[in-house]
Amino acid sequence: MKLKNNFFYTIREDIKDEESISGKLLVRSGMIKKNSNGIYMYTPLGRRVVKNIEAIVREEMDRCGAMEVSMPSLIPEEIYINSGRRMIFGDNMFTLKDRYDRPYSLGPTHEELFVEMAKSQIKSYKDMPFNLYQVRTKFRDETRPRYGLIRTREFTMKDAYSFDANLDSLDKSYEIMFNAYKNIFDRIGLNYKIVRADTGAMGGLLSEEFQAITDIGEDILVLCETCDYASNIEISECVPKCEVATCEERVKELVYTPNIGSIADLEKSLNIPNSKMVKTLIYKVGEELVACLIRGNRELNDVKLSKLFNVPEVVLASEEEVQNVTGAKIGFAGPIDLKIKIIMDREVQYMKNFLVGANKTDYHYVGVNLRDFKYDLVADIVNVKEGDICPNCGGKLYFKKGIEVGNTFKLGDKYSKSLGLQYLDQTNTQQYVQMGCYGIGIERVMAAVAEQNHDEFGLIWPISIAPYKVSIVLINENDDKQKAVADKLYNDLICNNISVLYDNRDERPGVKFNDMDLIGIPIRITIGKKVNENLVEFKLRTDNQAIDINVLEVIDKIKSICLN
Repeated sequence: MKLKNNFFYTIREDIKDEESISGKLLVRSGMIKKNSNGIYMYTPLGRRVVKNIEAIVREEMDRCGAMEVSMPSLIPEEIYINSGRRMIFGDNMFTLKDRYDRPYSLGPTHEELFVEMAKSQIKSYKDMPFNLYQVRTKFRDETRPRYGLIRTREFTMKDAYSFDANLDSLDKSYEIMFNAYKNIFDRIGLNYKIVRADTGAMGGLLSEEFQAITDIGEDILVLCETCDYASNIEISECVPKCEVATCEERVKELVYTPNIGSIADLEKSLNIPNSKMVKTLIYKVGEELVACLIRGNRELNDVKLSKLFNVPEVVLASEEEVQNVTGAKIGFAGPIDLKIKIIMDREVQYMKNFLVGANKTDYHYVGVNLRDFKYDLVADIVNVKEGDICPNCGGKLYFKKGIEVGNTFKLGDKYSKSLGLQYLDQTNTQQYVQMGCYGIGIERVMAAVAEQNHDEFGLIWPISIAPYKVSIVLINENDDKQKAVADKLYNDLICNNISVLYDNRDERPGVKFNDMDLIGIPIRITIGKKVNENLVEFKLRTDNQAIDINVLEVIDKIKSICLN
């Protein structure tokens, strides 16, 4: 593309309403433009990056045997009601009604429709396995869209679904897609980790996430210094230290703690470390109130607690509910004589002589031991911390932040059961189809690459997804020889199927160089006065220095980089 008289702009100043580096740079480089909170427009330059990502995704999907389809965005709401997911999505769904007052939603995801399509094919075990995919716009009414393209209300997703007759066949289909995902992210050039994760609203047997490592990532990844353990913090097992305290158990003692209800204030007032305290957190689980006992320096893990009770989510009880069951203000709840179900974290069972709330405003007990109260269940209900024990090898755990760019699920028969997708097996018996689900957020990939690849001058696109692989900067359009060399190089690159951006604008060289750096084109060829010596300037975006190269050699040099 020639820039002169074409649609191209950049923004010099920083972007105030963008929180992330990727958001700022993608807006400044003129690739995206915010339309409203969580909704963006894509310019021709930005669309080229998106299309290049999509092309890699499609190539790998087609290579592994998946077949592309297209599903509607406007979906009758009853489909999600029938699958049991309408309540799970809740307010995250965009909903509307047609002229006949029938409810519809803008599709947040398409498992249900893929099942309906599969019913047309599947009658017998002989009709499987197969895999269908689409690259489609999704809509989710996010409570807090943020970080540019990382969390938006309208986004493009590649979602694929495999259909198998049994779990052994599903395992094979899953492995094929899993390897395809690794090929996709390797080709794109992402630095990523694969972690075990919660199945969430998708449900099923297994969830694994492909997480791009970035400082701004929304997810906390738990990794091991010694082995290859990798997990999302939501499901990472907290291994308790099992050394039982050797001190003698004391008799509990009621102490006066006026207006001291927080762990931090108790530490200062009583000179007791938070590791010697037990927090009693009252949660609402469905319609039931449950007390959760965790060590004072731990955080409760909502996902683990919801999984324990097999409910979609859990919420903290209201102040009124806490007072009704404890008889005290918030901050003074404790397990002694508490008349609701008590869930104790595994770590607490190894503690002695600890502090708890007294269920009496302004009072706590010290010297408390397990004999002083009753509990119903011991379970892992807390978040791991850095330095905790690896559940695989006993090494030390550490954290990284990540952006989830892809996920793979073994759904099993979750959707085939709820939506009636069955087949006849070899014994002529009806069985439920086993499904897998595989998603990639296209724009999230774009944002993650931008987060990982930039410097103080702008974006640095990997050559695989750059909007153009080469930029030609013409210094003086009025110089006939410079223009002739630039025009020939431009046409030669096009003939070699190498995408090229030709900056022939009437701008100062510094403006052109700054723009090419900002938009992140991998290779820059500058054509100036040295063409009289048959030389042009060659510079990689990743290098600080440019080199001179003979005009006759420049095409081969570019081809060696772009076509390998």
